[in-house]
Formats: sequence, C-alpha cells, structure tokens
Amino acid sequence: MAREAAYVATDHIDESEHADPYLRPAFTLRNRLMRVLWGVVWLLLYRPSPRPMHGWRAMLLRLFGATMGPNCHFYPKSKIWAPWNLFCADQVTAADGVEIYNPAPMHFGSHAIVSQDAFLCGATHDYNSAAFPLIAYEMRFGAYSWVCARASVGPGVNVGEGAVLGMSAVATRSLQPWTVYTGNPAKAVKERVNTMERSA
Repeated sequence: MAREAAYVATDHIDESEHADPYLRPAFTLRNRLMRVLWGVVWLLLYRPSPRPMHGWRAMLLRLFGATMGPNCHFYPKSKIWAPWNLFCADQVTAADGVEIYNPAPMHFGSHAIVSQDAFLCGATHDYNSAAFPLIAYEMRFGAYSWVCARASVGPGVNVGEGAVLGMSAVATRSLQPWTVYTGNPAKAVKERVNTMERSA
C-alpha cells in the first residue's frame, strides 16, 4: 500500500513562481522566513548552550511551536529543521549530531532515543513527475524506540514501540514493535524483550 504524503510542494507553490519547476521553491515564503529566523536562533542561542541546559533548548524549540514533554534531552549539536513540526512526549532524547529533517510532523513517544549522528529524513521528491516536487511524510517513533548512532530513517518510515535500529543501519520500511533491525536496507535480526510487559 502506497504511503500518503502529508505535504506536496506543487499543492502549495504556484507555477508562476518560476517556469522551470526545478527552480521553484519547495515551501512558502512564510515557511522560508521562519526557518531563517530559527536558523539564527539555533546558531546564536541553541548551539552554543552548555550541554546540561536541556530545559533551555526545549524552551527555544517550544517558542518555535514544538511540543516538548517533560525532561526531553535535546543536545546542543542536534538539528531540527522545523520545530513547529516536532511533537515529543516525555523523556525524548536527541543526541549531538542528530538531524531531524521534518517538513511534515514527526512524533516521538515517551523515552524515544535518537543517538549521535542519526538522520531522520521526512521528505523526498516525486522523481516520476516533470515538476519533481518535494513530498513530505508524517512519521512516528514509538515509545522506547531507539535509533542508534549514524542510523538513517527514510521518508514515511515509522518506528514501532520499542524497536531498535542498529548502528549505521538504514530503515526504508517501517519497523515492527520490540524488534531489532540492522543492515542496509535494515532487516529484522531478533526480538527485543518488551520491557513494558515486564514492568506491568
């Protein structure tokens, strides 16, 4: 079953912007201005902040529309493309070097972890269209899921509750709950103990 895009650039950008579709912007002027402003705030206030100041960085993300539950730990070298499309429950962690490219909403459940240098890619292009429009997908990372260091998650891929994507693995399809995946493309290698059932 084909994934349904949450955002298609051609639905939002008028053809009059440029005759060549490859030269048209993928986002509205307001979106671009907001990202410029966020980039300045990230560079001057977010990135230089001391590592323990998680509350400060969460506050900055909230100021730009992010939903941040209690005790989220977003480290200073983490990059969030659009804070207004970031939805976090409690205890969500994004380590240094994490890049969250979220032109459409990304949701993180309680205690979800994204480790160093992981890349979460929320968009691609429709290469079968002459306009080559950007298309973005809403994505979900379940409670207690873990995207390990240098792993990548592709557009429209959902990570189930408690799922683990191993180091440098590449997820091109959604991951089942409480399952460990490795490789490129990522394949299930074993089950993970469901700690939620143990604590019940």
